[in-house]
Amino acid sequence: MDRPASTQADRLMLDAKKAILQEQHQRFQDLQRDERWDDAWKQLHVTLTCAADLLKDSVGLLEKVVNQKNQLPPPSSTSSEDPPTL
Repeated sequence: MDRPASTQADRLMLDAKKAILQEQHQRFQDLQRDERWDDAWKQLHVTLTCAADLLKDSVGLLEKVVNQKNQLPPPSSTSSEDPPTL
């Protein structure tokens, strides 16, 4: 099934935000490893903010997809006399 262009764009945006989150998390881990606790604490805030943003947008996209699916007419059923196609 083809996705609407807006859903594809949303998915790309989520992928970009996920990459940013991974980068921020790596920075946090590096600061921890270097025992730079003050900087790590600040980085933790940035990392958690990125995570919250990604989760919020993920839920928004999920709701959008569910709403679009609910607006579609139900798929037509095939006749019981027709053999299934492979």
